[in-house]
Amino acid sequence: MRIEDTDPARHASIEYPMEVGSPVFAPIKVTEEKDKAVNVARQNAKHEYDRIMEQANVLMKQAKALQSRLDVTEQVHAAKFSFNPLHGKVYHLYFDHRQQTNVLIQTGPDEWTCGVPEHWTFNLSVKKLGDSTWEELEQELKPESNPVDLALLKG
Repeated sequence: MRIEDTDPARHASIEYPMEVGSPVFAPIKVTEEKDKAVNVARQNAKHEYDRIMEQANVLMKQAKALQSRLDVTEQVHAAKFSFNPLHGKVYHLYFDHRQQTNVLIQTGPDEWTCGVPEHWTFNLSVKKLGDSTWEELEQELKPESNPVDLALLKG
């Protein structure tokens, strides 16, 4: 049986080859193409999800830091002190076991000439920030105060 079709415009719209010299016709496997499309979509979605999660982690760190500042601020405001704290200056919070209360003073645990009063326990060092919140300062460990560090330094 011979196919006779002389209309060239129709040849362009037919989905199968009509001439001997036509390009090779191979049917597209629809399921493979769908799988490829889904895999590409998943890959792009995973990339976007990872980016969003990274942003969420940054926001969570900021929220935890803010909550920590608020907790420290509440501790400082509940403490006894008889001076006007200045922004940007470092203060120290001690627990007075006799009065069962926190005390805010300007003298750090290493700055006492006759030692910390025996009924006081050092809690933390704080700094008043410009927004009137208080931030806990990290304590620097000296090598002689930590025997584990000394062993590592010698070894």
